[in-house]
Amino acid sequence: MNFLAHIYLTDGLPMETIGNFMADGIKGKKYLKYSDDIQRGILVHRWIDSYTDSHPIVKQSTKRLHAKYGHYSGVIVDIIYDHFLAKNWNNYHDTALDVYIVNFYQLLQDHHHLLTGRIQKMMIPMMEQNWLLSYATMEGIGTVLYNMNIRTKRRVAMDKAIEDLAEHYEAFEDEFTRFFKELQAFVALKLEEL
Repeated sequence: MNFLAHIYLTDGLPMETIGNFMADGIKGKKYLKYSDDIQRGILVHRWIDSYTDSHPIVKQSTKRLHAKYGHYSGVIVDIIYDHFLAKNWNNYHDTALDVYIVNFYQLLQDHHHLLTGRIQKMMIPMMEQNWLLSYATMEGIGTVLYNMNIRTKRRVAMDKAIEDLAEHYEAFEDEFTRFFKELQAFVALKLEEL
């Protein structure tokens, strides 16, 4: 899953959300240097990624893209799934998406000193360009994919995946909806175990 889904899945747990959000840059046992609640967020992030990568519905989505994008198909599906979460946000949360995102950005600012250097740098363009809100539109996802293509040195023309999303829109949305329901239940169970 991409940024919005990770943030959403630890909603209501501020420090866990911080840990979940910055977990990609924290490898191995380096997470142990953080407070217990941030550690929990990092662990939740890892569980989400592992669960997502091995789930048959997600594999069905990535298979549709694999011939064109190879191992980047998983990254693309993460972005596509965030699109459907943003687009259908009102089905998942009582707070409007734009308000929710402003609150998240404030959380980052309030805890800037806890963030990794990578996240501190990334949050500036993320907030200025409002990446999370842009996920709700096809144009926004197109921009995200274009920027990802640049970041990956144009290895597989990820920007063209917007055409695949448009062509298979209903299939991707159905797969997201079915998968996300299972993912929510999985994360709720894992949080109870912590």
